[in-house]
Amino acid sequence: MNKEIHIQSGELADAIRIGGRAAAQPVVFNQTIGLFQRADSDHPGSTAVLFASPWGLEELCTRKFWRIIAEKLAEKGIPSFRFDWPGTGDALDDGDFSRGLAVWSDALVAGAGLLKDLSGCQRIIVLSQGLGCVVAADAAGRIDGLEAIAFMAPVVSGRHYTRELSIWSGMVDADLGLPEAQRDKTGVSIASLKLPAEVAEGLRRANLMTLGSKIAAECLVLARVDRPSDREFAAHLSQLGMDTVTEDYTSYDKLVSNPVISQLPLAVADRIVDWAAGVAGRFPPIEARAPVVRDVKAGTLQGDGFAETPLRFGRGDRLYGVLCEPQGTRRGATVLFLTSAYDRHAGWGRTIVTIARALARRGVASLRFDTANASDSPPVPGIPDQVLYHDAQNADVAEALSFLGSLGTAAIIAAGRCSGAYLGFQNIVADPRLSGAVLVNPITFYWEPGRSVDEAVREGSRTLEEYGSRLLRASTFKRLVRGELDFVGIARNVAGGIGRRIAKRARHLLRGRTTEGRAVYKAFGVLKDRQSPVELLYSYRDPGLEYFGYYFDTREDRIAGYPNVSVKKIPDADHNLTPQHARTIYIDALEQMALRFQG
Repeated sequence: MNKEIHIQSGELADAIRIGGRAAAQPVVFNQTIGLFQRADSDHPGSTAVLFASPWGLEELCTRKFWRIIAEKLAEKGIPSFRFDWPGTGDALDDGDFSRGLAVWSDALVAGAGLLKDLSGCQRIIVLSQGLGCVVAADAAGRIDGLEAIAFMAPVVSGRHYTRELSIWSGMVDADLGLPEAQRDKTGVSIASLKLPAEVAEGLRRANLMTLGSKIAAECLVLARVDRPSDREFAAHLSQLGMDTVTEDYTSYDKLVSNPVISQLPLAVADRIVDWAAGVAGRFPPIEARAPVVRDVKAGTLQGDGFAETPLRFGRGDRLYGVLCEPQGTRRGATVLFLTSAYDRHAGWGRTIVTIARALARRGVASLRFDTANASDSPPVPGIPDQVLYHDAQNADVAEALSFLGSLGTAAIIAAGRCSGAYLGFQNIVADPRLSGAVLVNPITFYWEPGRSVDEAVREGSRTLEEYGSRLLRASTFKRLVRGELDFVGIARNVAGGIGRRIAKRARHLLRGRTTEGRAVYKAFGVLKDRQSPVELLYSYRDPGLEYFGYYFDTREDRIAGYPNVSVKKIPDADHNLTPQHARTIYIDALEQMALRFQG
């Protein structure tokens, strides 16, 4: 395929017509991918904002927060640019990191130059958080036109930060249920993400308290209330002659704890935007400014056996994703990756990125994207902020299928884990354009109308995953009490005989009479009649497996009565498929499913 995909102007008008906003414009540069957010005004000022992102789980949790800040800046007439550090997110992995942290500093300097070209602005404000603060401080002297820097929850001491990461990583692995043997204790890593060794070494030597000269005229420090070092750093900046404002980074812990339950501190976002607008407002528009670029070629990342094109699609270009294609001969169906929870399209621990590229090397193309309001795709007006297990996401999948169809894709299969698996299941049932599906650890096939996702999450970090059979059985009991089930008839069937076979049959009658049971069996019946192949992959002891076992009996690797559905259990794997052997099984299953169809 490898078609050139261009970003066209006029997206703001399209977005207004549908009542929403277009996704930011993707641009390939410096072996990575950036997102340029235009100012909403046709006459922006002379100042633009450059984001210096945190790393690891912190980056995953703040991805959506970054987009919201960028959109709020756009409303103020300030364009911005955010991107993935080399070796992270959607960036290429095989770069030369021998220069350590300077590789990321170079990327920030290059991003500043590109932002000026795209926006026509001559002055730059840098918003940095976490590890990004170290990079911003290091690169500041090489960013022409740098006026101000915001340091949010700064990594003041790299050595202390890496020690904290080690502790944090252990807590994350424990929450995932990973045994010691499966934990990656080499280098600096967290949540299946590993910092390039050379970057990690440079980070250990970094200390912001050793800054010896003024690096910007103005600074904003958002200090964590339990970190005295944040305010000490702010005081150090003031001593160096910078006009420094220090404020509390309220709700920081709630923001970075977990992507599923992350609470976005929108008041903090407003304060950051007001500060940036205040800085920008001190500089009048430049009459002889360079023309703003209206049509931008997104470009393509060329990797080892794959080519990736970042793109926008859907009405008003409202959705953002990455098309990954083989450099060699293309085979089979295209895989449509659906993300879980609020993970960005790169996936937990970059799982989707690595799997997509592995598939491309085998000849299988894929599209990974963010559903609306999950990460880099803006929300749809009128839709609740909580989009997990919401019917609104089906419209996003439909837009993705239409986009792939416009490229001449003949066959498409869905792939997803957890809530992404649920979304894939709902859509293969509803939309015949999906030819097949590989679904990993779905916790449910039915979400009761009115059931609160937030409530399920608040009950515990694993409650959402454990929703399955326990909730089902509780709701079944309530229906029995309310008289919605023919208890007498069921009891008569149970009492009609003794033994496992009759009891099992009665159990089938019970589960098939609930609202949920009828919906589940009807959905699987549709797939059976259509002969749509579905493969379910479950980690041993995954909560979703208990839910599945309540409804279905298996014979070897097949569901009794549903020859189109296969089931495979993955040993020694967690819900997120952290171990490499589990991801290899997933890749093999996707390839085999894709090759069933003519691409």
